[in-house]
Amino acid sequence: MTIQYEFESRPDAGETMPVAEGMHWLRMPLPFSIGHINLWLVEDDDGWAVVDTGIHTDTSKDVWRNAIASVMGDKPINHVVVTHLHPDHVGCAGWLTDEYGIDLWMTRDEYLLCRVLVADTDRAAPEEGVGFYHAAGFPADSLHNYQKMFGMFGKYVAELPESYKRLKEGDRLTFAGNTWEVLVGRGHSPEHACFFDAERKLFVAGDQLLPTISSNVSVYPTEPKADPLRDWLESLRMLKTRLPEDVLVLPAHGKPFRGAHGRLDALVQEHLDGLDALLDFCKEPRRAVDTFPALFKSKISDSNLIMATGESVAHLNFLIEEGDLVAESDDDGVNWYRQL
Repeated sequence: MTIQYEFESRPDAGETMPVAEGMHWLRMPLPFSIGHINLWLVEDDDGWAVVDTGIHTDTSKDVWRNAIASVMGDKPINHVVVTHLHPDHVGCAGWLTDEYGIDLWMTRDEYLLCRVLVADTDRAAPEEGVGFYHAAGFPADSLHNYQKMFGMFGKYVAELPESYKRLKEGDRLTFAGNTWEVLVGRGHSPEHACFFDAERKLFVAGDQLLPTISSNVSVYPTEPKADPLRDWLESLRMLKTRLPEDVLVLPAHGKPFRGAHGRLDALVQEHLDGLDALLDFCKEPRRAVDTFPALFKSKISDSNLIMATGESVAHLNFLIEEGDLVAESDDDGVNWYRQL
């Protein structure tokens, strides 16, 4: 089954539309190339639960105030539920919980890592980070840009509350009589929560299943030998076993769609093809920054260099774990990857 979009239209930036009984789609604008994030307003007993929040900006806060006063009917938000720690998802969570005196629901790994990253704001880049990107082949100007941009996470994320409600795989959340099961995906982030209403065949996917793009799967300086691509592929395969083919997928970016199984298969195949191309490309020794042509169709510039490098290292680490590649460091501390 190929992707079939559920709705011909979509909300304008900052506006809403219903997607199911007691559930609304809020399209929050973002000042990035992707342009928007989809947030979900779920009717709860005598109020609302909200899933994901947008980045922490005045624009986002104005959108929230308007939504609360209009479609949400000035009823209270009972819970702020966050799929994962990336700024477009968690950014306004701390502001909402503080402004309206409500609780925050997240998985443990996402909550704790978000607290760490917010605490990095205004810190100097650590030597480990500089060394990681030097080893990947960054030139001096790119290393300088990394150092300049380090600690920017907190610019778009309000400080989280000191306590939260932990979400776990298999938890069941009930809002206005509808039950949502927590399904956890990994690879794009450490413990990404998705929410599946089996009775109504609704799936709030976050970044775990998108209709037209593949979420970034990266290695970072904090865990340079990590293998997140393996986690990602396992998570995609797990979702195919848990979701019916005709489930309505409510993604964080793009439009709601049906055809989950075909899309999951395509995402897996995209990475398998990338691994094959990368392995062939490394018949000659390559640095991580040399491997972009094997993995990406779009141009890599300063704006997406960190993400591209992280994803390249994720694929390289996967092939090392498979025994297909070896990494060797030269006298300057740069890693060169070659086929075994």
